[in-house]
Amino acid sequence: MSTDYSRALGARLRAIRNQQGLSLQGVEDKSHGRWKAVVVGSYERGDRAVTVQRLSELAVFYGVPVSELLPDPRPSSAVTSTTKIVLNLESLGSLPADEAGPLARYASTIQAQRHDYNGKVLSIRAEDLKSLAIIYDMSPDELTTRLIEWGVLNPGMDGAALMADDEDEGWGDRRRGPR
Repeated sequence: MSTDYSRALGARLRAIRNQQGLSLQGVEDKSHGRWKAVVVGSYERGDRAVTVQRLSELAVFYGVPVSELLPDPRPSSAVTSTTKIVLNLESLGSLPADEAGPLARYASTIQAQRHDYNGKVLSIRAEDLKSLAIIYDMSPDELTTRLIEWGVLNPGMDGAALMADDEDEGWGDRRRGPR
């Protein structure tokens, strides 16, 4: 039976393979039979244990660091696991540009793409938060903490809670902004 970790490892292996546009058979073909489709598939399902040596060899085959194949052992925060995160643009606008400039530019770009210029709040996806964390050279959890410190994100709430608590917090409808 698969453990949660072996399933998470398998999901990482599958994600890397898919990013490279390879099917399981494509892996076997590209490796000239070194990596059998059935074996790689069983690693990806978590049905078969992969040794450190084989994992290292697979990382070389995919051309990625071994660490990219390993799942993150830390539990993710509630905010980074949600589908939407609501940023308070008014708080963002009051921050110094040297600190919040990248976030402000990112938010401005999203607003322009959506033709959404209410200037009060902006919902973003968890994937956007991951991209921003790369820009800020920190983990999504570290960036979440920073956004809370800046007052751009409410503490202890995931995106769904932020959306549901709009009325209670006085944020109003996302399109209208605070009341």
